Amino acid sequence: MINSYASTDDAEVAIAAAHAGAAVVRNMYGQQLSRIDKGAGDFATAADVEAERTILGVIRAARPHDAVLGEEGGQQGAVAAVRQWWVDPLCGTLNYAAGNMLVAVNVALRNGAAAVADPFSGEVFCTDGEAAWVRHRGVDAELAPTPATRLVDVNLDPPFPSAPGFRAVDLLAHPRFVERFRPRVVSTTLALAWVAAGKRAAYVTDGVGLSESVHFAAGIAVCRAAGCVVTGIDGGPIGQAGRGLVVAADAETHELLMSMIGSRRKFEGSSEVVRM
Repeated sequence: MINSYASTDDAEVAIAAAHAGAAVVRNMYGQQLSRIDKGAGDFATAADVEAERTILGVIRAARPHDAVLGEEGGQQGAVAAVRQWWVDPLCGTLNYAAGNMLVAVNVALRNGAAAVADPFSGEVFCTDGEAAWVRHRGVDAELAPTPATRLVDVNLDPPFPSAPGFRAVDLLAHPRFVERFRPRVVSTTLALAWVAAGKRAAYVTDGVGLSESVHFAAGIAVCRAAGCVVTGIDGGPIGQAGRGLVVAADAETHELLMSMIGSRRKFEGSSEVVRM
């Protein structure tokens, strides 16, 4: 069915912006690109910068008065603006620079529309803040999370703010995890979109304030709209003070992962870490 979901104008802006950024990322793939050092082993490429410039051009043309936070260009407009866009022009720069196509382009409006584009499959995972769908070659299809694949992406990138009580790498050795799931490591919010689409059973990462991060905001919005279970690693909300992220296709998968994570966290009032 073509364009069957009545998305809002903001959703179409997010989709157009993500699609435009994805075209830049795809067209520059495989080139010898200059790098911009960010410190601590992190860097951006010329593709990151050009994709963000292109995305901002789309947003500015459609919403000239909105604020924007871009990973490369920083804040433009008031930080506390009601209408704030978050832009991650190339999530998975390390993969991209190494010639790996597992990357995503993220565009999200605070408390509203969002889009996660896969530059190489051509899929754009979208939400208007209520419904969630994937657009591919002009055809829209509703996103339907399912744990059937039994694949769980676990982000192993540092830092580890919840250690020693929780480290994502420890989850991979948990006997019940090995029995029930198979781990994958994508380290990009493309994995979040895959949970919403039924390509992954769950996604787990550590971190702080992920709901308003340019890296995660779009993927979280799509997963929520698709009906995924979305919490922090403690099972609580993932607001600015929340820690970590567990996104599961269904309640059973989420409960099982939380029980494994809980076995690694310190019991209240105890300095002992319960070993798995």
